[in-house]
Amino acid sequence: MSAGGPHIPVLINSILKACGPIEGRWLDGTFGAGGYTKQLLDAGADHVMGVDRDPLAFELADPWVGDYGDRITLQQGVFSRMDEYAQDLDGVVLDLGVSSMQLDLAERGFSFMRDGPLDMRMSQDGPSAADIVNTAEEGMLANILFHYGEERASRRIATAILREREMEPITTTLRLAGIIEGCLPRSKPGQSHPATRSFQAIRIAVNDEYGELFRGLMAAERALKPGGQLAVVTFHSVEDRMVKRFLTARSGAGGNANRYAPELNVVPAQFTVRSRKAIGPDEKELQDNPRSRSAKLRVAVRTDAPAGEVDAKSIGMPTTGKHK
Repeated sequence: MSAGGPHIPVLINSILKACGPIEGRWLDGTFGAGGYTKQLLDAGADHVMGVDRDPLAFELADPWVGDYGDRITLQQGVFSRMDEYAQDLDGVVLDLGVSSMQLDLAERGFSFMRDGPLDMRMSQDGPSAADIVNTAEEGMLANILFHYGEERASRRIATAILREREMEPITTTLRLAGIIEGCLPRSKPGQSHPATRSFQAIRIAVNDEYGELFRGLMAAERALKPGGQLAVVTFHSVEDRMVKRFLTARSGAGGNANRYAPELNVVPAQFTVRSRKAIGPDEKELQDNPRSRSAKLRVAVRTDAPAGEVDAKSIGMPTTGKHK
């Protein structure tokens, strides 16, 4: 998406179709540029609470948010605490990952395509990407790159980062991108930039995105009323695996992996999954919105069973140890 270009909510038409008719009280846990919130309100939601950890999101919403009057509430915070902000919701929507507005601003340090300070903090506070890159031990850096970015050259890149930071602290996006590029073969036409996986991994570590998703899924279970709908859009395989496994476990479809193992205690299902297969973009959306290329949507409906807890490991949440 080019700087200043229109924000196109990914898979929004699929969400409206899968969850329709849209009505009642919804929570948009990743408010960003407000695209999902606007579409939900225009589709018939009585009220939408927009949650975002980035204060810039609400500054940018100032010109239009008043048009919806008391039908919209903005809440600065993290979606993993959504059940503290609202209860008995008719719907929750989450659009995971970095927002277009953050990528478009070089000074936020998310993009390897624009030079800027090595920041990547969605909330604009706490330890930055530069803090991690310049202070983490080599093994921890390699683990972050491998587990959070699925970068196979993680050890080589971590070694290069330590070597370079000893000469001078790494404080800009383009310098880090250049170090990573020097460790990998030049990308061929059509392939992603060599720094893509590493920047993703460091961003996830800075913002604890996998921990936030894990806690957020359980918070949604607590916040939704019976019949309430959960719609989650993911952009890479780890996130999608976590959402899929969570919904599988909470819909009572986990079962025993081994038929000879003792039978698991059967608990009431907290969700009914709308479709076992994730929903992807159609050809029109791919043409109109290239960002949707890797997007997957999963939708589930809350039952009246009491909310509970799940184990992070059981839903495939990657861990690297302490890094902040």
